[in-house]
Amino acid sequence: MPALSGHPTTPTPIDRRRWAQYLVDERAEAAVYEQLARRRSGEERAILLSLAEAEGRHESHWVQLLGGEPEKLPSASIRTRLLGWMAGRFGSVFVLALAQNAEARSPYDGEPAATAAMRADEKIHHEVVRGLAAKGRRRLSGTFRAAVFGANDGLVSNFALVLGIGAAGVSSRLVLLTGIAGLLAGALSMGAGEFVSVRSQRELLESTEPSGFADAGLVDLDIDANELALVYRARGMDEAAALERARTVIEDAHGGSLPVRARHGEAHEVVGGAWRAALSSFLFFASGAIIPVLPWLLGISGIAAIVVAVVLVGIALMLTGATVGLLSGGSPLRRVLRQLGIGFGAAAVTYLLGLLFGVSTA
Repeated sequence: MPALSGHPTTPTPIDRRRWAQYLVDERAEAAVYEQLARRRSGEERAILLSLAEAEGRHESHWVQLLGGEPEKLPSASIRTRLLGWMAGRFGSVFVLALAQNAEARSPYDGEPAATAAMRADEKIHHEVVRGLAAKGRRRLSGTFRAAVFGANDGLVSNFALVLGIGAAGVSSRLVLLTGIAGLLAGALSMGAGEFVSVRSQRELLESTEPSGFADAGLVDLDIDANELALVYRARGMDEAAALERARTVIEDAHGGSLPVRARHGEAHEVVGGAWRAALSSFLFFASGAIIPVLPWLLGISGIAAIVVAVVLVGIALMLTGATVGLLSGGSPLRRVLRQLGIGFGAAAVTYLLGLLFGVSTA
């Protein structure tokens, strides 16, 4: 086999095993992009198919180095197989976020047998997938923010509440009633607060958009003596461009054509809908807040109930942390540890305060 730049003339068995693993992973990643492309149309479909084609070029590189496809190939990595399984069933922003995270961990930076073009390709692929996932993230951002914040607030606040009350030595019935009251009060408060917050953001954005307040008077403006250019200068145009824009708009108005104004653009999409955000916040706060109360609902009491609550809340915090990590294209482990630290830290403080309160009133 002729020598290719960047790798030894005679590969070792370890080299060949590593190259074979690259080959199957590239093939599996190409299949993922092809599966995602089947669920898309237009430009997104073309982009995904181009990514699959690029992965095919990388695959061919490893086949050439191996002197042809080996008779026995290893299995694709668990990460790539999971990505393929999800792509075939969901094809959503979650899959694109996972793909973005996978492209960010290219093994080729330290691989002497990979070409410089392949290393550059992997970095470009990361940005391409990031761009494809951005639209879905924008659609999710308002509702998703309310959902995640609501679930975590419900988990942490009610967990801290029931632990603090439980540590004070009160009856299991009182702990349960306190947890239910905390759930209802918190969910209603979160829903109302989210509605006001999102509605206020949308109203603020709408107030900054160009309005049609003066459109009816455009036809009566003097084309050579008017203040319309000042409107465009106030919006950031330079004087010459503003004058040209004003003249064009007035001429169109005299011809019976008023300006077409685009409203509710990308900024509104990012903020989301007020009712949707409020309902998501309410439901997810309630779904989070019910978890710490479950042991007492099931009739468990005392230390056993507290231990079960700690386990259940820990699992829920890990799930929400991992979800945020996956959707953001970052490290799920880092988000999981952050969620656990915040949740258990807050609960530990209230538990200790409950113990102190219980001792002082005993």
